[in-house]
Amino acid sequence: MEVHTRTVHVLGVTANPTDAWVTQQARNLLPILGEDAGRSRCLIRDRDAKFTDAFDAVLASETIQVLLTPVRAPRANAYIERWIGGCRRELLDHTLIINERHPRNVLATYETHFNTHCPHRTAPCDHFPNQ
Repeated sequence: MEVHTRTVHVLGVTANPTDAWVTQQARNLLPILGEDAGRSRCLIRDRDAKFTDAFDAVLASETIQVLLTPVRAPRANAYIERWIGGCRRELLDHTLIINERHPRNVLATYETHFNTHCPHRTAPCDHFPNQ
């Protein structure tokens, strides 16, 4: 999630993520950010063992600093924790997932809805011209 715009990027879905898969998702993120990759100063991540030095190196190649959340501190990354909670409550609790392709489609639709719905965003939008 880009905190300054509240834009979410769902990079992939897999039942069994590995360190190599996670590193590839970091590589996939850089073209999505495009020009904004140079303006992104840091990425906040947890301490999961799947985030290896290779993952950090991919981001460091774009001068993005990797910050680790403190141990057992879910509020340290509150923006994405709130998005994950909302995704679970609003979407996954009401959807029966039938195969691995299905959550990709469902999450892509939710991502589009979240990123285009204006009230949660900090950036000005067309609906509120005085912001």
